[in-house]
Amino acid sequence: MGAGDRTVAGMPRIGMGTAVQGPKPDPIRRAVLRAIEIGYRHFDTAAHYETEAPIGEAAAEAVRSGAVASRDDLFITSKLWCSDAHGDRVVPALRHTLRNLQMEYVDLYLVHWPVSMKPGRFKAPFTAEDFVPFDMRAVWEAMEECHRLGLAKAIGVANFSCKKLDTLLSFATIPPAVNQVEVNPVWQQRKLREFCRGKGIQLCAYSPLGAKGTHWGSDAVMDAGVLQDIAASRGKSVAQVCLRWVYEQGDCLIVKSFDEARMRENLDVDGWELTEEERRRIAEIPQRKINLGKRYVSDHGPYKSLEELWDGEI
Repeated sequence: MGAGDRTVAGMPRIGMGTAVQGPKPDPIRRAVLRAIEIGYRHFDTAAHYETEAPIGEAAAEAVRSGAVASRDDLFITSKLWCSDAHGDRVVPALRHTLRNLQMEYVDLYLVHWPVSMKPGRFKAPFTAEDFVPFDMRAVWEAMEECHRLGLAKAIGVANFSCKKLDTLLSFATIPPAVNQVEVNPVWQQRKLREFCRGKGIQLCAYSPLGAKGTHWGSDAVMDAGVLQDIAASRGKSVAQVCLRWVYEQGDCLIVKSFDEARMRENLDVDGWELTEEERRRIAEIPQRKINLGKRYVSDHGPYKSLEELWDGEI
């Protein structure tokens, strides 16, 4: 499997994630530029990550150096943050993202969470007063306008349950191309994948390795005994087993490492496949969601419990 293997909307199956704590622009710029040179073509960012500007700088530098012929050779995903998830703020938010990226369009623009906050609320911790009801219809109509204006070649969502997708599809003129959610062997998303497949929505996996090292991540994936056993028996790393499993589900996957050796390893999980027995063992791994989104739940907010946020799909 290579970075050029593509799925819906021309999206390469493997993307490089850039959600880092305390982002430092220059190391990110250098890592993205090196990733382009290695062969990555899909880069995932968000207004909330504060990594749009260094990605844009790396892309421009890659074009100047000849690493890619033009910006059109890259696939850039960004996301609408919750404080801009209001009908009248979506288009301006994307225009701001495009200024950060120094680009005329993004390939994919996602609603980051089915959550709205008061304008200006950007950094955690959030309080109950920060949250306001999420007007899905108004936000999605503005997302559709982004597409019609040519600012986003495709539009989609992230962290949406089957129920929320069903609601969105009931009125959307342009259906979401993608739903980016947590997917890994410890949270396999069988129900959501089946639903999305039936509706023509591409599932894109974030945290395929469990997001170890993030404020909400876990060792549960990389420390899973079944995955370690399979990796040892096949002469692969646990990461390669996880990524191969996600790939075999038909999902796109977002991987994050700024270490060159790991970047290469994450990109190169082709040339082998899991056996039926290995797939069966992985299917039996006890399931638990890692990124619960607790910060978006409040006794006085629109979502008063995790059950409400995920519509019971946890």
